[in-house]
Amino acid sequence: MQRKIGIIGGSGIYQMDGLKDPNWITVESPWGKPSDAILTGQLSGVEMAFLPRHGRGHIHSPTTVPYRANIDAMKRLGVTDIISVSACGSFREEMAPGDFVIVDQFIDRTFAREKSFFGTGCVAHVSVAHPTCARLSEQCAKAGEDAGIIIHRGGTYLVMEGPQFSSQGESNMYRGWGCDVIGMTNMPEAKLAREAEICYASIAMVTDYDSWHPDHSAVDVSDVIQTLKGNGTKAQDLVGRLPALLDLDRPPCLHGCDRALDNAIMTTPEKRDPAMLARLDAVAGRILEKEN
Repeated sequence: MQRKIGIIGGSGIYQMDGLKDPNWITVESPWGKPSDAILTGQLSGVEMAFLPRHGRGHIHSPTTVPYRANIDAMKRLGVTDIISVSACGSFREEMAPGDFVIVDQFIDRTFAREKSFFGTGCVAHVSVAHPTCARLSEQCAKAGEDAGIIIHRGGTYLVMEGPQFSSQGESNMYRGWGCDVIGMTNMPEAKLAREAEICYASIAMVTDYDSWHPDHSAVDVSDVIQTLKGNGTKAQDLVGRLPALLDLDRPPCLHGCDRALDNAIMTTPEKRDPAMLARLDAVAGRILEKEN
């Protein structure tokens, strides 16, 4: 399989520099309109597709981001690996503003979002015990270290609904749960990528200490914006170093991300809704064709 990297850029990242033959294209999805057009091109010979999660001009809140349309659009473009880049707050003194955390676990506290491609008419259950791809995450960590970024390998990301930041009580509670960082956008994105059988890695860029820290008792938006600018430059540098670590021909995922739907669909073929199957043509096409 030919490798194609999808980058989903968070707050402060609305453009991907350095692409050869850049072209913004519109992708139609049966799950609605994606956040924006998608910027395609090549980076050191590797096909890339960049999508600004909030749209250029930051028009989508964390709740209104069209997560299903975004992942479906990436799948339709042939993306094999998604790298999520997002801003986050830190619950750990050692994870300081400007550092990057390579997330490997999530706690999903969102409640106002559609979280699956599947449902009535075609029911499926995939495992998200290990919601990120270990191989892709390791490659991102190595690229970040090569760029001189302080990288923390592994961390639990608490996904809150937002759009408000945490109260101090919430911040202390999440710290007590063992969470390392907090943000508003990686769920249901990671779950949907797993359903679409796309490897997913999460790079959480620390901007602040949420509201637990005695010396930083509340999120200062002006400080966050300044840190975002610096983090955006670092993220561009990290992505620019990835192609040297990747094979153009992508082998099967060692962790089974690209086979997540094997044995996942529960609805028997004769009971499946044709309209639902039509919407699933991209994200579940491999397994549906195999079963038919």
